[in-house]
Amino acid sequence: MAEEVYRLERVSYRYGDVVALRAIDLVVSVGESVAVLGANGSGKSTLLKILDGLYFPTSGTVSFFGRQLKKGLNPRALRERVGFVFCEPDFQLFCQTVFDEVSFGPLQLGLPEEEVRRRAEDILSLLGLSALRERPPYSLSSGEKKRVAIASVLSMNPDVLLLDEPTTGLDPRTQVWLMELLIELKRLKKTSVIATHDLSLAWDVSDRAVVLNEDHGAVADGLAPGILRDKKLLLSANLIHEHAHRHGETVHTHSHGPFSVHNEHES
Repeated sequence: MAEEVYRLERVSYRYGDVVALRAIDLVVSVGESVAVLGANGSGKSTLLKILDGLYFPTSGTVSFFGRQLKKGLNPRALRERVGFVFCEPDFQLFCQTVFDEVSFGPLQLGLPEEEVRRRAEDILSLLGLSALRERPPYSLSSGEKKRVAIASVLSMNPDVLLLDEPTTGLDPRTQVWLMELLIELKRLKKTSVIATHDLSLAWDVSDRAVVLNEDHGAVADGLAPGILRDKKLLLSANLIHEHAHRHGETVHTHSHGPFSVHNEHES
């Protein structure tokens, strides 16, 4: 049995009187790629911030490699072993140049200057960013910023990747690039948790899928193909939608989404 990275037991979180997560149980093991699926506002981003130790549960417990995470006792190992890519790259890009941005994490790990430079150059080359190395991040396009944000995390070589809505705001070419990168990381058995409502992304890059509903609870947890073929589940979680229209005497129901089917007909 693979070693556990995270174990969440009955985790809830509130923003004041507003419930963001409700009694979540979740286990993530080493080498797994897990998609957290849910409509906007279901609590996906909050869950990732708890996994990153940015938030702590209002109730329930979170363990990281067997050690319980508590406010004020956040282990350094979490920062060294977990990389978080925010939905909006502007939230995490702050250095003067792309090269400085990609070097920042390894420097904080205390690595030798030559190792930091090697890592930064390798990641910039891998992600096709070498030509942008002296550019200030604020001057880049949305897709370029996203690639720099990912590069700044990968340069630390974290054991665990957390990605919040990674395809948001990307043009089609950058989406394909990101999909190929995540597929390769999955092949390499990099532990990852990806919060998304993009079902095609989850299909391609995830082993497991966890579904949050609009009541902020987990309503399904299983192998990704089974979850993503469950039309009733996806409809109930507002991950796909459908409508009916009439062709003469025939009522035709359309499901909408990347795995939609036109399979319901009534006379």
